[in-house]
Amino acid sequence: MNTTSPFSFLQSLATRFQPPSWVVDEGQQKLVLFLNHVLMQEKEAQNRLLRKKGSVVHVRWGVFALDLVITPAGLLDRVAPGAKPDLLLAVAAESPAVIMQSVMAGKAPPVNIEGDVQLAAELGWLADNLRWDGEEDLSRLIGDAPAHTLAGAARQALAGLRQFLAQAPSPSGAVPVPPVSEPPKATS
Repeated sequence: MNTTSPFSFLQSLATRFQPPSWVVDEGQQKLVLFLNHVLMQEKEAQNRLLRKKGSVVHVRWGVFALDLVITPAGLLDRVAPGAKPDLLLAVAAESPAVIMQSVMAGKAPPVNIEGDVQLAAELGWLADNLRWDGEEDLSRLIGDAPAHTLAGAARQALAGLRQFLAQAPSPSGAVPVPPVSEPPKATS
């Protein structure tokens, strides 16, 4: 009988998987375009980044790394690997399952931070306050009513996934313990 959990399988797959360099390059470029799209929807986000223009942020998760520079427009651009970073953000959890559980629970995954404290604070503000309005983008493509319907279905699916993950065993194999409720008090 195989007792390997899906979480340990995902973890082993993520540590062995090495995509070709062109896939990594293309994925990073698409990620930067998406981040800039979200930033352009919120002027305050651009203004906050503008304060730190020219700063380099190195983001690392396991074998994946991305070096970003803040542009004079308050947006992001890729910078050549090896540029001296002002801030290092390293996702502490190697397992995609742990990260997914954190995100689905509405928490940020554990991150090690080194470097410019003010830049880290600005990025923290962005993480707490900046949200992508996917429904708005979708409505430009297919109209308001269908976009609203699809977004509602996606929210329901996400809620179901969150509920499932809350009940699933953690990647370490420990089963989450439900909160203990107090027994009713007797009245006299």
